[in-house]
Amino acid sequence: MVCIRCQMVVKSELDKLGIPYSAVELGEVEITEKISKEKLDNLSVALKLTGLELMEDNKKILVEKIKTIIIELIHYNDEQIKINLSDYLSEKLNHNYTYLSNLFSEVKGTTIEQFYLANKIEKVKELLVYDELNLTEIAWKLHYSSVSHLSNQFKKMTGLTPSHFKNLKHKKRFTLGSL
Repeated sequence: MVCIRCQMVVKSELDKLGIPYSAVELGEVEITEKISKEKLDNLSVALKLTGLELMEDNKKILVEKIKTIIIELIHYNDEQIKINLSDYLSEKLNHNYTYLSNLFSEVKGTTIEQFYLANKIEKVKELLVYDELNLTEIAWKLHYSSVSHLSNQFKKMTGLTPSHFKNLKHKKRFTLGSL
């Protein structure tokens, strides 16, 4: 689950199946009592029909937690973290960053840094499309050291300058789950 709509879908499916829960967070559900294999299978099927997946593999779960933390950090949090991303992830997940990094690369076929940058660029695209902030404000909001740094990274990842992207009629954006 990487968005609020996903949380709503999961809550709805849990309610339909009569599965008691205390919390549905991005990427995680806290079930309050033991549920039968049949209900678990039904939940798995229902989630697959909505494009979601029930995960029980601990490595995949950890990778999803990494993705969720990064997505929340970029898309739902305006505060800049006070430490670097590797220390932040290690602290939040209680694992050595080297382990997290290797696991993420193994499961996703990309690095945590590439995933982080891709999400930052998607957020830049979103903000450019909404046209509420200028490039200087976007750079500040996403904690770039300068507009030049943002522009260079944007061009490197998209092949376009932010200005050119903003002027496109059909903007190419990706859903968070497809990154």
